[in-house]
Amino acid sequence: MQGTMLWFNADKGYGFIQTEDDERLYVARTGFATDHEPQPRCKGREVSFQREIAEGDARAVNVAFVERGEPRRARLRKGRGGSSL
Repeated sequence: MQGTMLWFNADKGYGFIQTEDDERLYVARTGFATDHEPQPRCKGREVSFQREIAEGDARAVNVAFVERGEPRRARLRKGRGGSSL
């Protein structure tokens, strides 16, 4: 499954993911895949994960950040340091 990281609190060790189906899933620090540790500014980042039911509640496990192709580049605006085309 895929979704968006709503937020993650590193001090508390948990956060929430918004799924493509508009479901909010709990994610613990231990729910992240190897080499995909939660980052301080992960809000809004796309993630892939598996949905698991534990103690009657749904949660995300095996969470990994989705890599983007090329990084976005800022568009230069006329009169703000950029050259006019």
